[in-house]
Amino acid sequence: MDSESTPNNMTNDQPAESLTERVQLKRKAGYTNKHAKRICAKEVRRGLDDSTLEETEYYFENYLRKVYPYYFTYTTFCKGRWVGKNLIDVFSEEFRAHSKEEYEKNIAVGNIKINNKPITGDYVFKENDRVTNKVHRHEIAVAAAPIKVIHSSDEFLVVDKPPSVPIHPCGRYRHNCLLFILAKDHGFKELYSVHRLDRLTSGLLVFTKTIKKSQEINEQIRERKVKKEYVCRVVGNFPDGIIHCKEPLEVISPKMGICIVSPTGKECETMFEKLSYNGTSSVVSCKPLTGRMHQIRVHLQYLGHPIINDPIYNHEHVFGPLKGKNGDMGKSREQLLEDLLQTHNLQKWLIEDGPLLQKSNTDVQNSFEDDLENKMSLNALEYYLKSDGYEKLVEKYVKKPENFVIEDSCDLCHQKYMDPQPKDLIMFLHALKYQGDGWNFESELPSWAKNDWKEIVAQPL
Repeated sequence: MDSESTPNNMTNDQPAESLTERVQLKRKAGYTNKHAKRICAKEVRRGLDDSTLEETEYYFENYLRKVYPYYFTYTTFCKGRWVGKNLIDVFSEEFRAHSKEEYEKNIAVGNIKINNKPITGDYVFKENDRVTNKVHRHEIAVAAAPIKVIHSSDEFLVVDKPPSVPIHPCGRYRHNCLLFILAKDHGFKELYSVHRLDRLTSGLLVFTKTIKKSQEINEQIRERKVKKEYVCRVVGNFPDGIIHCKEPLEVISPKMGICIVSPTGKECETMFEKLSYNGTSSVVSCKPLTGRMHQIRVHLQYLGHPIINDPIYNHEHVFGPLKGKNGDMGKSREQLLEDLLQTHNLQKWLIEDGPLLQKSNTDVQNSFEDDLENKMSLNALEYYLKSDGYEKLVEKYVKKPENFVIEDSCDLCHQKYMDPQPKDLIMFLHALKYQGDGWNFESELPSWAKNDWKEIVAQPL
């Protein structure tokens, strides 16, 4: 789950020495320290090998980086809560990305196996069962933007992350994540992230190239020795002067990654200062003093100046007419999460076959506003799409129809989904500066953060 800036969680039940030895054997690195901090198990398998990178390929279409559908096998072991339950019931209840009917179809054709053997849906789980699920993966497109390398040395790799690109594989993103793109386009196959950015957030992202440096930077972050600065564009005329927001934040849905201001939440501090105002919106400098998930976005919402194109915290249907100003949602937490699920359902991407229906006045108004937001977003995305290296990538990743493989048992192969629209690819929040003991990096200001930038404003019908 991404946040504006969160240190890696370093939790593992194995002894630090054991993990360090495993890392040394795998990497043949020269780092030895009996009192080293615990190393996240994910770090041990961070490197990407050629066979993984060759699973599929990219192609560019319009302003999007896309991935040809490919086969991938998920592997897991039987959880304690599964023992004694039917296979089809477990998949239907715990893996809701697909329908029960699709799982039944995949069981029937042998894509889902137990201990490498075909089974039926009424198979009853036993302890230590090994489950494999061969799927035909369809990834969501991201902005077709080159990854700008700000700094590369023996210890650091610092990049300017384009919006829409997640850092790590998650959900329906795997090859279309920053780690895979850096490996395939730039040859950086072994990196360690020390902080994170939301998928829609752009800007400075710091990786280290060694475990030792990763631990060192993470220690600085834990001790709050790292200074961070972001810029964003918010609704309305932000107040003058330094605004110090200390409202505590609570995660009300870890799975969905939704936070609200709450007296029972964790301590949280952000310093804000207006940089410019164009008559409609303000560019604001944001300096988070803590590293809570979504803290910049939620604090701005609480202050009544949400980021202008924040798809969650500036959404009237989800957070009510006041959009969460002063913590006023006008509904229960349960209703808020239900409304959020309805608003961000995958079904919105599905293209329905059938006759066109007469649009209501509300539909027309929403369509008009979406069109204006898309124009504004595409205008802002040009900053990334027109950067150095774009034309070479367009030539390299030409669409090849012969690379598409249709899988009969794959529902996604037989459904039509819309491409993400420009407004789905960008949020006006950008990581500008990161500074710690002995290191200091800065990215460029995106076009939407310049003083002379104007958004496209909807006129009433």
